[in-house]
Amino acid sequence: MRTPILSSSPTDLAARLRTTRAATEALAAPLAAEDQVVQSMPDVSPTKWHRAHTTWFFETFVLGPHQPGYRPVDPGYDYLFNSYYEQVGPRHPRGERGLISRPTVAEVGAYRTAVDHAIGSFIDGTARERWDEIGPLIELGIHHEQQHQELLLMDIKHVLSRNPLRPAYTKAPLTLPGDDAAPVRWIDVDGGIRSVGHDGSGFSFDNEGPRHDALLQPFRIADRLVTNGDWAAFMADGGYERPELWLSDGWFTVRQQGWRAPLYWEPDGDGWAEFTLQGLLPVDPAAPVVHVSYLEADAFASWAGARLPTELEWEVATRDESIAEAVDRHELHLHPSPGRATDGLRQAGTEVWEWTASSYLPYPGFRPPPGAVGEYNGKFMCGQMVLRGGACITPPGHARPTYRNFFPPAARWAFAGLRLAADA
Repeated sequence: MRTPILSSSPTDLAARLRTTRAATEALAAPLAAEDQVVQSMPDVSPTKWHRAHTTWFFETFVLGPHQPGYRPVDPGYDYLFNSYYEQVGPRHPRGERGLISRPTVAEVGAYRTAVDHAIGSFIDGTARERWDEIGPLIELGIHHEQQHQELLLMDIKHVLSRNPLRPAYTKAPLTLPGDDAAPVRWIDVDGGIRSVGHDGSGFSFDNEGPRHDALLQPFRIADRLVTNGDWAAFMADGGYERPELWLSDGWFTVRQQGWRAPLYWEPDGDGWAEFTLQGLLPVDPAAPVVHVSYLEADAFASWAGARLPTELEWEVATRDESIAEAVDRHELHLHPSPGRATDGLRQAGTEVWEWTASSYLPYPGFRPPPGAVGEYNGKFMCGQMVLRGGACITPPGHARPTYRNFFPPAARWAFAGLRLAADA
């Protein structure tokens, strides 16, 4: 896996590792032990499992192969906390992670502490000549844990939403200051041959490359995300009742699942409320719509007389210094915020992952690396759609313009929304 490290200093990398590991524990801290063991659907993993799996990752791919004489904390964890690495060995079924009552939450905490201590000592004792081999694995583990921090919040939101008491994860404010939603402005983007994909400077996952040339036709892209107010208009116009707007799979799913609104929306008098990590709150018309599937996003675009951008259109359109600065300033917050009135493309990479029209496929020349870490991305390049950008719950510093997130078309529990595009 191509994972250049951001710093050649073991000291700096060890500090970032400690910060990342502590951030996971801070996200779990508001939760009781009972909260951390619930699995509300097969796609959701318990908080305890996320904490254990990210620890298993360092134990399996760093300490086990590279620390002479290392003995696992518990050999049984190899089976319980392997996610999908077939080359590592058999694993517990994903849909039954909620049945793992043991180890306890406290024992998983002790597991994390033991591995943190072991990997800290390992970094301190690693010879400089081995750092080019070891450093990228630790870097990968840091970014892997950041992915699971986002998953932890996605998953616990779904868990708490299934509780009839509608408990809040936090009582702190969820959003950042914003403005009322302005009418959409369209930004024209020239076509031509463009270089796309990661350029090799800094960290990237293997699916972000190789960098290659692509021919783009001229197109237009909306300056802001689709809002809850926009979505309410779609619903009021019979959006969920009009088969002509939907892909075949989408219309089948609408009828089978009874979709009538985004996930977590429910009627509230004459309006709508939505379940958030602060509990049930009124829907804010100016905030970006979130928790909609690709199937819903495509239907909305059809209703609006537009389309979704391809992932390469999105990447080219977001090459702007002001966007990069906004992503650099990104603060983790727990619900999408209304945009600020500024020129250019707004809210790219800071509020919701944005569905694109692109299937998740390999770039020209892509080859997964050998070994179990090669299963990280390449094996999922079938039946998934690409999302670009980043979300309010994405850890600061984790997103970048070339990042390729992916989910199945019907997935709704991710913090996903959309931005419209059109032909020039």
